[in-house]
Amino acid sequence: MELSRRRFLQASALTAAAAGFSAACGSSGSSATGKELTLWYWGGGLSDKVVADAKTHFAADIALTANSVGGDFKQKLVTTLAAGGSSVPDITGIKGEDMASFIPSASRFLDLNDLGFKNLSSQYLAWKTKRAQTPEGKQLGFPIDIGPTGMYYRVDLFEQAGLPTEPTQVAAQVKSWDDFFAAGAQLHRAVPKAFPMRNLPELFSIVVNQGTKRFIDEDNHFIGDQEHIRTAWNTAVKGFTAGLDGKVDDPSWNAAIATGTLGVELGAAWHALDIEQAAPDLKGKWRVAPMPGGPANDGGSFLALPKQCRNPDQAFKIISWILSPENDVRGFTDAALFPAAPAAYKLPAMTAGDPYFGGQSTIDVFGPAAENIPISYEAPADAAVMAPYRTELTNIEASGKSPDAAWNDAVGQAKQVAQRQGVS
Repeated sequence: MELSRRRFLQASALTAAAAGFSAACGSSGSSATGKELTLWYWGGGLSDKVVADAKTHFAADIALTANSVGGDFKQKLVTTLAAGGSSVPDITGIKGEDMASFIPSASRFLDLNDLGFKNLSSQYLAWKTKRAQTPEGKQLGFPIDIGPTGMYYRVDLFEQAGLPTEPTQVAAQVKSWDDFFAAGAQLHRAVPKAFPMRNLPELFSIVVNQGTKRFIDEDNHFIGDQEHIRTAWNTAVKGFTAGLDGKVDDPSWNAAIATGTLGVELGAAWHALDIEQAAPDLKGKWRVAPMPGGPANDGGSFLALPKQCRNPDQAFKIISWILSPENDVRGFTDAALFPAAPAAYKLPAMTAGDPYFGGQSTIDVFGPAAENIPISYEAPADAAVMAPYRTELTNIEASGKSPDAAWNDAVGQAKQVAQRQGVS
């Protein structure tokens, strides 16, 4: 999965946090007593308030040192795990888009089932739990959060276009991608500056995420030339040929939200915080409805215990506490981390109306989406194989490349990447 936009928007904050990495490298100390544990995560990856409370909660038994690691978190973790020794954290975050690439290195991590996760797993969404499992059933990651998607839209712009404005009405009218393009065309005709699509690669990724198959099957065969991928491709291209593509990239996203260039934003639950931060003056003018074409997931991460963890039992107690349903809700209110534990969806902090979204209880959209996200196999090489499709869709936008030529080039390049990654 591609790097999520929220993490891009946090880049400036993470640059300041990067200095914390040096301290993190030596902070695990190698004291054999197991009375000290080190936690690595990235800015926004956990609720800082919950982490601070965990230090206090477990202070009588353990000294927990938490480090917000800046920069390329995955690469720093990979390098540190390879080096081994005292620099390896006792507890580490793993981003959802990176988890599949760690599955072949399962021996570097403890099996959380052996520590008690098998007794807790029913509290968490099965599809999310499965994404951190090896084919043999070893559980590498404890779910932090997920990214159920929805269709955010501007009420005032929809009203100008003569479109329904209440979420239930929008949901009834915009069910399929054909419905979406029809509504988007109506919006763009009435408000020419407003587009319903951010860009081609993002829409393509959403449609892929709505399916049960991706680019590589469980027998390690390339399937990126099959109908399910071509359908996702054609869906994205249809928006482009209809003139509904805003061609908005990450650097221009904030301005597009604030100025109304994006009258619609297709994205995960955590986009709510991004939208509010990008356009605080538009409070009350945004709502969210279910994603056209069905639910999908974008983002969400895990906590894992490297095999060097000095006190696995205590470390598991800590991550179980941090990621309990009650603290999952705090993660949502503090850092827009959507809970992976459905029990959290019934708690008051989740069901309360959101003032920025006109008092809408957005859990009514994201809760059902979370529980109905399709299970799909994500191979270790999946992200690398997907990249050529996104590149070629950008070429269509940027240079007017023929969609058919771009498709053929994307498939050819993806096959080469797959072969280099050992996919047949």
